[in-house]
Amino acid sequence: MLLSLAACGDEQANGNPADRPSGTTSVQPSGTPADSLTITLRASPEAPAKTWKLTCDPPGGTHPKAADACAALSKAKEPFKPVPKGQMCTQIYGGPEIATVKGTWQGKEIDTEFTRKNGCQLHRWSQVAPLFGDVPKVR
Repeated sequence: MLLSLAACGDEQANGNPADRPSGTTSVQPSGTPADSLTITLRASPEAPAKTWKLTCDPPGGTHPKAADACAALSKAKEPFKPVPKGQMCTQIYGGPEIATVKGTWQGKEIDTEFTRKNGCQLHRWSQVAPLFGDVPKVR
């Protein structure tokens, strides 16, 4: 049995105001970005953490490559969806890195963890890899 982990193309709208139906507006409280995330990355569970803030639309915060991270999140269909319980996964080990992401993305509260411990987790990580900075591809 062969499992394919390839991601499909980008089918989301680019988020330009012209894409919104007429008569709708997006209102955010002053000074509060719509997409605001805190990313904490550890090279291993015991390693010290690196933490970045990321805002999108426009890209900003303390993230070293905010525009790349926002672009990756926009392209991913459901960037923070966890691997379903009971999902069969290949035993491909990508490394000991672990990351947490908390905040708000597209109006939804986010509090999730990313690892590279098996094929399912590695695929999930790879979809939004720019979010985590320069991490080796696979070990």
